[in-house]
Amino acid sequence: MTKSIPQALNQAINSMLKPLLSCVLVLLLTTACVTTGLATAASSPWVPVPLNISSNPLDVAFTDSQHGFLVGSNRLVMETNDGGNSWAERAINLPAEENFRLISIDFRGDEGWIAGQPGLLLHSDDAGQNWTRLLLDTKLPGDPYLINATGPNKAELATTVGAIYRSSDSGKSWQAEVSDAAGAVRDLRRSPDGSYVSVSGLGNFFSTWSPGDQVWQPHNRVSSQRVQTMGFQPSGELWMVTRGAQLRFNPDGSKPEEWSKPVIPITNGYGYLDMAWDPNGTIWTGGGNGTLLSSTDGGSHWQRDGVGTATPSNFTRLLFLEDGKGFALGERGTLLRWVSPDSTAIL
Repeated sequence: MTKSIPQALNQAINSMLKPLLSCVLVLLLTTACVTTGLATAASSPWVPVPLNISSNPLDVAFTDSQHGFLVGSNRLVMETNDGGNSWAERAINLPAEENFRLISIDFRGDEGWIAGQPGLLLHSDDAGQNWTRLLLDTKLPGDPYLINATGPNKAELATTVGAIYRSSDSGKSWQAEVSDAAGAVRDLRRSPDGSYVSVSGLGNFFSTWSPGDQVWQPHNRVSSQRVQTMGFQPSGELWMVTRGAQLRFNPDGSKPEEWSKPVIPITNGYGYLDMAWDPNGTIWTGGGNGTLLSSTDGGSHWQRDGVGTATPSNFTRLLFLEDGKGFALGERGTLLRWVSPDSTAIL
């Protein structure tokens, strides 16, 4: 039987609407549990710093209140003489055929150190005006990951497998501090007292080490969510960022197995990559797609930062230095500078 024109038209319309309605339903179901209504702070302490580069900044250190260096991927070295307000690229004599990732830098007065991958360690005794490449043992477990200047002619080097070495002769020789490395790590941090925390390469467990220990102490992760990164709170306890955009806090530094309930400030489809405390005690966490959040009450309540939201980058590192400087490091040449409340930039 031949269908009438209205019947055929109705069937055609239905066949077009059903997929559209299904898409709308899926969209509603998938976004119903997403919390994106976090308030934006009325003002921001962050100021964008134009670098005009495409490399990723990875670490910052200063020789004094005004003079410092920024290092990063693709052999990036930049220098500032105005406290970090502006930066200029700086050339270091390295083999042109090697594309180093300069991952860590530290100074103690005029003496400075840069750790890079693959297999790079640089030393300066004149505030970074000249750098000398130090030869590393070919049997060094892992690649350099973290360098800390610990005193005159002294430094501490940690590698990508958790090996820890100390030098007291400007890097001419190194002494192992652990008898067995922790294994491949995705993140490793050092506290001011010389303790370390590392996250395994897969994020399925973490390890702690204190000066005097012969080996790392492994610890199971606190939930099914894999660990992204960890570090030390200002009072010495640990903090943790896990997959699923979760934050956790350790209430007792002597008990690394004890953790708070997960804190989930906002679920917007992007994870957090780092956390840090500014000199005023505000907690900051940063992550994907301009995610930059702050809490002034120990993590109970959070708000967005407007400058971060307006920055099209992933924030990979948050740094607050001992002299009160602060920086948010992002991808593709993104850098924000933290300013004191007295000179807060109004949005």
